[in-house]
Formats: sequence, structure tokens, C-alpha cells
Amino acid sequence: MQNRTRNVQIKFWVTEEERNLIKQKMALLPTQRIGAYMRKMAIDGLIIYTDTTNIKEMNKELQAIGRNVNQIAKRINSTSNIYADDIAEIKERLQEIWQLQRRILSSLH
Repeated sequence: MQNRTRNVQIKFWVTEEERNLIKQKMALLPTQRIGAYMRKMAIDGLIIYTDTTNIKEMNKELQAIGRNVNQIAKRINSTSNIYADDIAEIKERLQEIWQLQRRILSSLH
């Protein structure tokens, strides 16, 4: 064993479901050796990381905007009157949504 090119062993545990997924992916390739497959994936495999911080922030702001719109809707339903201020506030909140979306989309470039 001293003359091995690869002389460091790495072990890890997987669930039965994870092992089946690995086997399914291996079946798409010409290799039958799990060690070769795992080594290739660990070294050359593509990992896609998506930073969702902006999206989470937008969701929080959308929830706040949604609460404001719901309050306006309750007021309209209870009084049966639609006020110009209510319409203006809804338009303002809609504008905030568009600005959030533009900010997120521009950060993706």
C-alpha cells in the first residue's frame, strides 16, 4: 500500500436514497467504479451556489406591502368607499414592488 499513488482515504456516509441517486447518475456515464466517479465529481463536479439574500429581502418587503394592501382592502370593504388616498397608496406599493424586482434583476448581472 505504500506505493499507491492515492494514499489518502476519505470516507463518508450516505442514505440509501442518496446511494441510489449516485448510482442513477453513474449509470449515465461510462464508469462502473464508484471511487472513480466520486473522485471525479469531488474534483471537477460543478457546484451551483445561488445567493438568495436579495430574494429573501424582497419577500419580507412584499409581505409588509401585502399587509398594507390588506388593510386598505379591509377599510374599503367596511366603508364601501374607495378613497383617492387608498388608490394612491396601492399605486405607491406597486411601484415599490417594481423597484424591488428591478434591483434584484440588476444584481443578477
